[in-house]
Amino acid sequence: MICIAEGTDGTFGVGTTSFSAPVASIINDHFSPHLTGLNVMSTERAYDMMLRLSAHYGSSGMTAYAISAVDLALWDLKGKTLKTPVYELLGGPQKDRIPCYATGFHTKWYHELGFSAFKLPLIYGIEDGIAGLRQTEQMISEARGYIGPDKDLMLACWMALDVETTVRLGELLRPHGLRWMEDYLLPEHMEGFQEVRRRLPGIRLATGEHWYHSEPFQYAASRHLLDVFQPDVKWCGGISASQRICHIAEAAGISVIPHGGMGEPYGQHLSLAMPSIPWGEWYAGGIQAGDPIPESGGMPGTPVPKDGFLTPSDAPDFGIDVDRAWLERLVG
Repeated sequence: MICIAEGTDGTFGVGTTSFSAPVASIINDHFSPHLTGLNVMSTERAYDMMLRLSAHYGSSGMTAYAISAVDLALWDLKGKTLKTPVYELLGGPQKDRIPCYATGFHTKWYHELGFSAFKLPLIYGIEDGIAGLRQTEQMISEARGYIGPDKDLMLACWMALDVETTVRLGELLRPHGLRWMEDYLLPEHMEGFQEVRRRLPGIRLATGEHWYHSEPFQYAASRHLLDVFQPDVKWCGGISASQRICHIAEAAGISVIPHGGMGEPYGQHLSLAMPSIPWGEWYAGGIQAGDPIPESGGMPGTPVPKDGFLTPSDAPDFGIDVDRAWLERLVG
């Protein structure tokens, strides 16, 4: 889903998110009439307005996707108007380049492509019982055998577990030295995250791609529930929300690694500027063993990792290289 924010001079910014039809309705029918006419620099004001406009029906879920798309389009437009990369507007580069890890099943191939850290998706869930736990341990053991003891390995669970299964799996995987386990519970299960933290001491835990705006991250930080926050810039409320999350994390000594952040320019610019973001995630699920990394990411002008590192575009705004003809072809 693509959102366009247009200035009075015809300059436009581009934001993207998921769930096109319901999200577009929120933007077009509710937000747009109230935001039209704002100063193009007023990203904070626009973000606050969208939160308050949606308060009576909720600013999370689909609404957060809508807020994200608008916010990203406004930041893109602001960068384009000022003729500067968005990472400069966020404080400038905090690092020269972004170290990346690869997420997917072809660990040996990602290693050959130059990555030195890897994340495997969980295949089995609660219903698979002990057999699923053992199969997962075997998958992790084989990956550890490929990459050796000195490279980082993580496991993404995609909300597939409950507290008891998470604890059993965590204990089973202790000998394999995972950097972290992530996204193991349904996102609303805050008491469950607290229980997993209590019962799995010494194991690093991560989640947050299905949390919206800064409040759940503040709650988690104040209770030390996690070691890594993983907001999705296109879902959590855009750059405006992501900045807040990064500041909360930095104050609490927690790392931030945006979900799939290296696959799109928004996460790339945020990651280059924020001190709390040490790594970037490159989702390599579409790359089969033997395939090279594409020359560009999903949006034209989006850089991709080389030898396990990524440097965002230094073009104005987010560096998205599209014109109106491209957008018209996209929407048909």
